Amino acid sequence: MFEKIRKAVDGFVQKVTHKSISEQNLDDALSDLQMALLENDVAYEATERINDRVKKTLEGEQIGLLQSKKDLIKTALYDAILAALTPENPVDLFALLEQRKKAGEPLTLMFLGVNGTGKTTTIAKITQMLQKKGYSVVLACADTFRAGSAEQIQIHADRLNVRVLSRPYGSDPASVAFDAINHARARGINVVLIDTAGRMQTDKNLMAELSKIHRVAEPDLVIFVGDALAGNDAIEQAKTFNEKIGIDAAVLTKVDADAKGGAALSIAIATGKPIIFIGVGQEYSDIEVFNPEWFAQKIVAAG
Repeated sequence: MFEKIRKAVDGFVQKVTHKSISEQNLDDALSDLQMALLENDVAYEATERINDRVKKTLEGEQIGLLQSKKDLIKTALYDAILAALTPENPVDLFALLEQRKKAGEPLTLMFLGVNGTGKTTTIAKITQMLQKKGYSVVLACADTFRAGSAEQIQIHADRLNVRVLSRPYGSDPASVAFDAINHARARGINVVLIDTAGRMQTDKNLMAELSKIHRVAEPDLVIFVGDALAGNDAIEQAKTFNEKIGIDAAVLTKVDADAKGGAALSIAIATGKPIIFIGVGQEYSDIEVFNPEWFAQKIVAAG
């Protein structure tokens, strides 16, 4: 996991450690680091932010002992990466869920993402996570465009013993979301998870469809699901969905197979929204709350 980006970061640490931290040496090393990060799917904006913070921390530092210098450099990198991953407005899903529960209203989550990212499987994973915490869930198949979408989510629902609301192909997907929310209210169900169509994010009809679902459902959170292995494509998807619909948080899938690690950094910076969960395998239990400190430690090999 993250082997390539960790190697790139380690190369920067070694280069700066064995030279004086002069402005020229630091600029040269940061330029190399930027190129290495770009090669590992870290978006340009993200590399600039990380480099600027590292440079401000290290400029003018005069450390004699190699180990002390190495520790200083690694700490500067760790802090820069952690800052990049820490949003101004964090999302506490479970605190929000408790607020809605006390108000007697279901929490509504709308999921966005292109086909193949693991969106529907992620919804199933989150369903099981919520069930284990004692919450009840209903699913809405608001993808009435793709053949097999209702059948796919129904398989997960049967395994997890939850209900799916769906309508025939070609129906208005917003009406499915509306029905699911009313169903949850009538039966005291805690959470509504809305699966949406996953055509390419550049599809104008899709964006109009998603906008209507958003207006009708008024979800508490809109969650983007991106594939870590998609690299820059995932970043562009997140940016487009955020610009056209607006997202509140992201889930990154297939993180266990990601050798680069750049997508997480870039999505967080490009959208300004937190990553709340990561997928780390195929089983329903293979989903974890995203921990920025853990991620930064993995990249810098600190701690």
